[in-house]
Amino acid sequence: MTLTTARMAWRNLWRNPRRTSLAVAAIGLSLALVLVYDGVLRAYADWMRATMTGPLLGDVQVHAPEWRKDRAMDRTLAGAAAAVEAVRRAPGVASASARIYAPALAAVGEEGFAVLVLGIDPRPESRPTGLLAGATALPAGKRVLMGKALAENMGVSPGDLIAIVGQGADGSLANDLFTVAGLVSTSVDFVNRQAVLLELPVAQELFAMPGEAHELVVHARPGTAARALAGRLSALPELAGAEVLDWERLAPEMVALIRIVEVAWVFVLVLVFAAAAAGVANTMLMSTFERTHELGMLLALGTRPARVVSLVVAEALVLGLAGVLAGVALGGGIVAITHRTGFDFQALTGGGPRELSFGGLRWSLVLHPRLALVDVLRGAGAVLATALLASAWPASRAARLEPSRALRS
Repeated sequence: MTLTTARMAWRNLWRNPRRTSLAVAAIGLSLALVLVYDGVLRAYADWMRATMTGPLLGDVQVHAPEWRKDRAMDRTLAGAAAAVEAVRRAPGVASASARIYAPALAAVGEEGFAVLVLGIDPRPESRPTGLLAGATALPAGKRVLMGKALAENMGVSPGDLIAIVGQGADGSLANDLFTVAGLVSTSVDFVNRQAVLLELPVAQELFAMPGEAHELVVHARPGTAARALAGRLSALPELAGAEVLDWERLAPEMVALIRIVEVAWVFVLVLVFAAAAAGVANTMLMSTFERTHELGMLLALGTRPARVVSLVVAEALVLGLAGVLAGVALGGGIVAITHRTGFDFQALTGGGPRELSFGGLRWSLVLHPRLALVDVLRGAGAVLATALLASAWPASRAARLEPSRALRS
């Protein structure tokens, strides 16, 4: 399409400004809706991933082989401190920490309660992606934090003394007295309902696990693919023989949920651009009918049918491009605003809780839509392709006009 043809197409479109404005508005609104929906889908995927990988899974986990199947106390990673340091030095790693998971009994007086003792490193676990994000700091020594729901069930308050009894990794009896330093409420339900949290060295001593851990949790830097990171970490000598898994293999059911929603995007795209195609086809067909006499004169003067076709196609593409610019401005603006402020589903439901509980996690109801360049390019390409296809019928009709008949119309 030459510059001269584009100028002629633009002038022809605005012979009927009302019809052209409505067509541009319809195309722009269609594209804006697709971009907003795409932004919400990306926010949904980000929300799912951030919640799953944040305090619970991390982007990558490292375990002793078979530990995930039976969680036996003696299936441990030896040299946990060296392994954590090696992982932290790896490219793409934002943080790494070791954890111990030990079932035990916690007693206040004569009554005992089943609990899960978590040995953790307080510093990385206090980051925004850790188990203690926004919670009370874990004190040193024989002082513990307890899940708030567990403490209420046990009737325990900060300052109380509790006894913890369990089994060490070597089969020995593990027992000691601890002071409850504080209560925590996290986004992970089992921590709130079952967990007693100790410093990692204290837990290692209590459960006869010197320098050992059950799990390494790794968080990736933004933009780092979890699967690629897992592959790099599995090659570290310090993790030789360990099981290294990315979060998608740890939680395949959540990946399936994300992909189901992505498939829904295709159906929305088809419906929206079917409406856009109808708008373009209607505009171009009406324009062609109105200019039958003019087109007949051009053909009578020796203009080739291909030139007439190119003019009609150019008008459709210019119309589509105008709609793209309007749609990108509108849709991109809405996504930019909601990304900054957040999209609150609680407000849409008329109040209620700001979080929901699912899969053992608390999920925020605030999403932050965002767009990638590929979303804009994909949407713009779809609009222009739609305009091109919609111009086929009007262009074909214009090319088949008989000059003598067209001049009498």
